[in-house]
Amino acid sequence: MAKSGIRKTSKTFVVILNVLIAFLFLLACLSPWLNPSKYWWIGFLGILVPYFIFILSFSIVFWLIAKPKLALISVISLLMGWQQISVFFAFNYKAKFEKIKEENNIRIVDWNVESFNGLTKNKVTKRHIREDIAATIIELQPDIICLQEFNSANHSGAQADNISLFSKDYPYHYFSKDYQRSSGAYYSGCIIFSKYRFIDSGRIKYRVAESLIYADVIKVTDTFRIYTTHLQSFKFKKEDYDGMEKIKEQDEEALAASKNIFIKMKLAFKRRGVQATTVSSAINKSTYPSIICGDFNDVPNSYTYFHIKGNRQDAFLKKSFGIGRSFIAIAPTLRIDYILPDDNFTVHQFDMVDEGLSDHIMLVTDLRLKK
Repeated sequence: MAKSGIRKTSKTFVVILNVLIAFLFLLACLSPWLNPSKYWWIGFLGILVPYFIFILSFSIVFWLIAKPKLALISVISLLMGWQQISVFFAFNYKAKFEKIKEENNIRIVDWNVESFNGLTKNKVTKRHIREDIAATIIELQPDIICLQEFNSANHSGAQADNISLFSKDYPYHYFSKDYQRSSGAYYSGCIIFSKYRFIDSGRIKYRVAESLIYADVIKVTDTFRIYTTHLQSFKFKKEDYDGMEKIKEQDEEALAASKNIFIKMKLAFKRRGVQATTVSSAINKSTYPSIICGDFNDVPNSYTYFHIKGNRQDAFLKKSFGIGRSFIAIAPTLRIDYILPDDNFTVHQFDMVDEGLSDHIMLVTDLRLKK
C-alpha cells in the first residue's frame, strides 16, 4: 500500500513538472512578439529554450514507455513551438566547405575578434594574435570582412596598426570608431573591409555598445549593402565567471554572485530590445539587396534575433547542421553570431572556423546575387 502511494505521488510530481516545463517553453515561444526592453524576463526564458526542448524530447520517450497518453503533453508543446526549434537546430547535410570560391559568388567573413586578445595566457604568443587572426581571415580570400571588437592605433608603430594588416588586400574600409583613447590615437568598434569600392557608408549609433554600420558595395555592375553591428553584451568580467563557479558549487557567496549576474543580464536584455528595434528599422530602409551580420549577443530563440531577421535568410540554417555554437564561454548552446542575407541572395555554402584565436568562432559564407 505504501509503495503504491509513493508511486502515485512520484507520478503526480513528474506530470506536474512536465506540465510546468511545457508551460515555460510555450511562454518562451512568445519571444518574437515581446520586446525585452519592457518584458525583460522573456530574455531569460529564451536562453533556456534549448534545455526545455531537450527535457520535453526526453519526456516523450519516458512517457511512451511508462504511460503513452501523457507523452501528448510534450508532443503538442513541441509542435506548437516548432518555430523555436527550427531556428535553434539546422537540419542540413553538412557539406565540406570549398575554399576556392566560385567566380560569381561573394564571400563574407564575420568575426568578433575580442580586441585581438586571444585565448592564450602566454605573453609572447599573445603578441602574435593580431597577425594570426588576419592571416586566418585572408587565407579564406573573402570579398567582404566584418569584424566586431576591432581596434587600431596610430601612435605605437606597426605593431598596433591593425588596419594595415588588411589594407593591402582590402583597400576599402569603414570603421565605426565607437571608443577612443590617447587623444584619438586609439580607436575600437566595428569595421567593414572590402575588395570592392564603396559608393556610400554610414553609422547608426546606439546609446551604448558598438554601432550599426553599413557600406554600399559595387561589384562589377551590382550594388549591395552590407551591415554589421555588435549589440549590448552582458559585460561579464572575470569575477562574474568566478561567481558562476560559486553558484555551481553552492558556495556561501553564491547569492551575491547570482544577484550581480542577474542585474547585468536584465540590463543587457532591455538594451538589446531597444537596439534590435533600431537595427530592424534601419535595415528595412535599404533600397539595395542587403546582408546584415555581426555579434547580436543573443540566441536564435530571442526577440533580438526574430526582430532583426524578419524574412531574411540565416546562412547557418540554410547550409549547416546542428546547433551552431559561436561563443565558446558559459554554455554549449550559444549561437549569438549571424550572417543574414535577404532574399535577393542565394546561400551557396557556410562554415564556422574555430582557430582558438577568439572567444567567438569565425563565420564564413558564399552568397550569390540573384539576377
